[in-house]
Amino acid sequence: MTRLGVVGIVIERPCKEVAGRVQALLSDFSDIITGRMGVPDKESGVNAIAVIVKGSVERISALSGKLGKLEGVCIKTALTSAELPE
Repeated sequence: MTRLGVVGIVIERPCKEVAGRVQALLSDFSDIITGRMGVPDKESGVNAIAVIVKGSVERISALSGKLGKLEGVCIKTALTSAELPE
């Protein structure tokens, strides 16, 4: 079953190492990513990224789980309830 959703990523302590790990994971899951937008907040030093995903619940959950295990990274995933044609 294919779903459409968004993965919200907040990098609380931006540094090259954390950003590189996030980027590597996003590259590994590029087959389910249809778009992304990043917004750095220079005042607070926090970076926010919105990633639009389209894929199986299992694949989206795998991306979310791996991102959520990174230190200094908070994520929230929201999926549509409608099943999309593959």
